Amino acid sequence: MPLKRGVQEASVKGRRVLVRVDFNVPQDAKGQVADDHRIVEALPTLRHLQTSGARMILMSHLGRPNGVRDMRFSLRPVVHRLSGYLGVPVPLAEDCVGIHALEASARLKNGEFLMLENLRFHPGEEANDPAFAGQLAQLGEVFVEEAFGSVHRAHASTVGVARKLPAYAGFLVEKEIRELTPLIDGPIRPYVAILGGAKVADKLPLLQSFLGRADSLLIGGALAFPFLAAQGAQLGDSKVEPGLEEAVHEFLTLAQERGTRVLLPEDWLVEIPGQAEAEAAPANAVPHGAIARDIGPTTRDHFFAALLESKTVFWNGPLGLAEDPRFAAGTREVLAGLATIPGRHVGAGGDSARVAQDLGVADAFQYLSTGGGAALEFVQGAALPGLSVIPDA
Repeated sequence: MPLKRGVQEASVKGRRVLVRVDFNVPQDAKGQVADDHRIVEALPTLRHLQTSGARMILMSHLGRPNGVRDMRFSLRPVVHRLSGYLGVPVPLAEDCVGIHALEASARLKNGEFLMLENLRFHPGEEANDPAFAGQLAQLGEVFVEEAFGSVHRAHASTVGVARKLPAYAGFLVEKEIRELTPLIDGPIRPYVAILGGAKVADKLPLLQSFLGRADSLLIGGALAFPFLAAQGAQLGDSKVEPGLEEAVHEFLTLAQERGTRVLLPEDWLVEIPGQAEAEAAPANAVPHGAIARDIGPTTRDHFFAALLESKTVFWNGPLGLAEDPRFAAGTREVLAGLATIPGRHVGAGGDSARVAQDLGVADAFQYLSTGGGAALEFVQGAALPGLSVIPDA
């Protein structure tokens, strides 16, 4: 994908710059920010605008308030954390549109910030309502897209506003494009994709996008269940997505035709009700009543062997129930092994970056995307609406 017109090209001094950030961050039981990685990633763009004399109006969503003003999803904890990083107070407008937001934006001086309250308090955001987009656009003179995690959504703040104001990509969006593009434009081979998590129906387009492009697919976690079940495996009480037999058979046939090797688990660590310790079991013979929770030691060794000759590796999703220490070894050991192998390693999608951090294996990667679903759609080669509206560089 071509690079987009960057924020460094924008004339911003003394101008109101509407910045779409992705501050949809997890919170703890007390409502405080639990992981500020996305806030930190936006700081280079915000500091550039600040030193350039812009008047910055930040907008973001948080959670799923479903178009109503639910203060459990207020951005107040976010502005508290952001103010600490920037070293200046960042006021929070009580709404993202309306007279109070207009007045607050008009009062801004060069180098000052304003955070708008949660965009998703209004149904017009997710509906990409032109009137709502017009209200947002009234607040600024320039638009900067810095929420890479939202560019796959055709929402008012990502598409509607960008069609009404001169639009530029922030540094994070530029970096994501630059780092992810080699995965779809001539990756250095051998190219291996490691895919875990769950919901095959949701991830089938991603899996299919690697056929013919990747040399090997290593599939773990619950994502592997329908593939094994279609081959007659007994998976105990493991929950298998129904109705995927035909799609799985077609996928495996197509993989063979296109020369992409598919590696599935050969053994599992299983959870047995009433038993504290996990046990190993063959991948096709999980005992009745047991649940497959993690790839077993034989699978770990075979996955690592498949990675040894790789030059490019893409990873998405844990290979087991990694949040449970009993079932984190599969993901941790495969990725720790990856850290010893030279090459270009990229992780993306969902909570992959957080999982890598939590398991202490983030150093296995040259790049961990902030993008979630946007990164996965990008890697598939899909056109993302929030990028399509920004002019090419």
